Amino acid sequence: MPKPSSIQHRDCGRVLRVVFVASLDMLMVAVSYFFALLLRFDFLWTQIPPEFVQGYLTMLPGTCIIVVGYLWIFRLYHSVWSFASVVELMRSTAAWLAIGLTIPLIALVFGVHMPASYWLVGTGLAYALTTGIRFSYRMVRRFSRIRINKDNTRVMIIGAGEAGRAIIREIGTSPQLQMRPVVAIDDNPAKWGRYIEGIPIEGGRDSIAQIAERHNVEQIIFAVPSMPPAERAAVLELCQQTGLEVRAVPGMFQLIGGQVSVSNLRHVHLEDLLGREPVVTDAQEVRSFIEGRTVLVTGGGGSIGSELCRQVAKDNPGQLVIFDIYENNAYAIQQELARTHPNLNLQVLIGSVRDAERVNNVFETYRPDLVFHAAAHKHVPLMETSPNEAIKNNVFGTLNCARAAITYGTARFVLISTDKAVNPTNVMGATKRLCEMVIQGCEARARKEDAKTTFSAVRFGNVLGSNGSVVPLFEQQIAHGGPVTVTHPQITRYFMTIPEAVSLVLQSACYAEGGEIFVLDMGEPVRIDSMAKNLIRLAGFEPNVDIKIVYTGLRPGEKLYEERLMDEEGLRKTPNKLISVARPVIMDYKQLKRELVSLEAVASDPTTDVRPKLQQLVPTYHPTN
Repeated sequence: MPKPSSIQHRDCGRVLRVVFVASLDMLMVAVSYFFALLLRFDFLWTQIPPEFVQGYLTMLPGTCIIVVGYLWIFRLYHSVWSFASVVELMRSTAAWLAIGLTIPLIALVFGVHMPASYWLVGTGLAYALTTGIRFSYRMVRRFSRIRINKDNTRVMIIGAGEAGRAIIREIGTSPQLQMRPVVAIDDNPAKWGRYIEGIPIEGGRDSIAQIAERHNVEQIIFAVPSMPPAERAAVLELCQQTGLEVRAVPGMFQLIGGQVSVSNLRHVHLEDLLGREPVVTDAQEVRSFIEGRTVLVTGGGGSIGSELCRQVAKDNPGQLVIFDIYENNAYAIQQELARTHPNLNLQVLIGSVRDAERVNNVFETYRPDLVFHAAAHKHVPLMETSPNEAIKNNVFGTLNCARAAITYGTARFVLISTDKAVNPTNVMGATKRLCEMVIQGCEARARKEDAKTTFSAVRFGNVLGSNGSVVPLFEQQIAHGGPVTVTHPQITRYFMTIPEAVSLVLQSACYAEGGEIFVLDMGEPVRIDSMAKNLIRLAGFEPNVDIKIVYTGLRPGEKLYEERLMDEEGLRKTPNKLISVARPVIMDYKQLKRELVSLEAVASDPTTDVRPKLQQLVPTYHPTN
C-alpha cells in the first residue's frame, strides 16, 4: 500500500500538471483571438477600430474561463495524453463546438459586438492549437522512444486487427517494455502494403519465416484471439518453426473485456498446438448438482483428484471430503483449498481404498451424497511388473468403495476410468476395465435391492501435465539437455487438459442414470513424436540439433493407438456434444462376485502370475510381450 506522503506527492503533481495545461490553453485562446482580430484587418494594427480592441480585452477573461470550464467538463484535463487517440479528439471537437456557440451568445448578451470572422477564425484556431498541444505530446514521446529504443527487442505482430493494434499502441507508449514492433502479418491480402499504427503489414502466415528473417525479428506476438483453435494451432506451429520466442494473447474474452495488453501476453503452451475447440460445460447445471451436498473424492491428492476438488470447491458443496493414501499430496491440496476457499467445509483423511474397514468408516461417518473415485494405480510399465498390486488397489479398492456407497446410501458414484480399458494390452488397462465391470455389476445389485445409488464411469485419454505423464517427463529431459525419449515414431494418444477433463467428468455425473460408461471426446489423436518436437521448440531449442530425440521401442503392454470403444459398445449423444454414452453392458453381479473372490485369492499370492485369471475375467485383454 502506498504511503500517505507518496499519495500526497502524486496528487500534488497531478494538480500542477492540470494548472500548467490550463495555463497553456488560456495562452492559446489569447493568441488565437488576437490573431483573428489582426487577420480581419489585414494585420494592420492602426486600422483596428478601438471598440473591437476593447471588445477583445473585455471578452478575453470570460472566454478563458469558459474554455477551461468546457474542457474540464469534457474531461480533457483527465486524459493521459501519451495515450491520446480518436476518443480524445472527439471530446475536444465536441467541447469546442460548445465553446463556439456559447461565447458569441454571451458577447451578444453583454452588448459586445465583434466581426463574425473574429469568432469563426478565433474559435477554429484555438481548437487547433489546444488540441495540437495535446497530440504533439504523444508524437514527441513516440518519436523520442523510436530514436532511443533502436536496440530493443524487434517484434513481429501476427494479426493486424484490434488486438494487434492495442499491442502495438501499448508498446509504442511504454518505454519500460523494451520492445520495438517492426512488422505485422495478416492473412487478409487487402491489408498487405498498408500500415497499422505506423507498422507495415507485409504478408500472410505462409510468409512468416521469410519476413521474420528479412526484418531480423527476435520475438513473435500472436494477436488473433478470435482465430479458431485448429487454425491457431497451424499458425503457432509456423511461428515455432522459426525458432523465435512466441507469445500470445490469451483469448477472445480478453479482447471483449478490453484487457488486451502486453502484461496479459503469455508464452505459447502445448495445449495451444492441439487445435481443439475449447471445452464448454453447463456450469449452472453442475453447480446445482453439487451445491449443498457432501462430496467424497478418493485419490483426492492426485492430478485428477485434486482438480476435482478444486472444481467441486467452487460449486459450494455442503462438505468436501478428500481421501488419499499419500499424505504429501493430500496436505498440498488441503493447504491450497484453505487459501482459495477459506469458508469451505473441508475434511482431509488419510487411508487406502484397499482397506475395507477404513473405507466403511469414512462412508459411515460422512455419508457422502456424491463420490468421485479417482484412487488408482495408473502407470502402465510399473503395473506390468506389479500386476497383483494393480488388482488389489484398482479392482478391490473400487469394489470396497462401491459396496460402501450402496450400504450408506450414496446417491451418485462416478468411477474415473481410461481409454486403456478398451481392448487392453496391459495390466493397468485390464484392471480398469474390470473396475468398469464392477461398477456395472454394482449398478445391477443396486437396482435389484432397490438401493438409491446410481453408478457410472467416465472414460478418457491422457491429460496434459498429470503426474507421471509424458509431458512432464519430456520437460524434465529437455531441462537436462536431452535426449528426449519417444517409444515409437508412430505412437499416438488422445490428450486433454486436466481442468477440461474434470469439467466434463462433473458434467457427465449430472447425466448418469445407472450403469453408463461416459466417453469424453478428446479431439484428434496426437503423435507423441510431434508433441516432443513441439515441446523442444517451445523451450527455445531445435529438435535433433540442440536436443536429440531417441526412439526406445514400445514398452511392455503399450499400444501404438488407443481406442475409446469396444466392439459391443455403441455410442449415443448427451446434451453436451463432447460427452457420449457407451451402451451399458449387463453384468451378473453374483457371477462377478464369485469370480472376484477367485481373483482375490490369486492376487494375494505374490508368487502367482495373475494375468491368466485376469484374461479369464476380461476377455478383451490381450497382453503383449
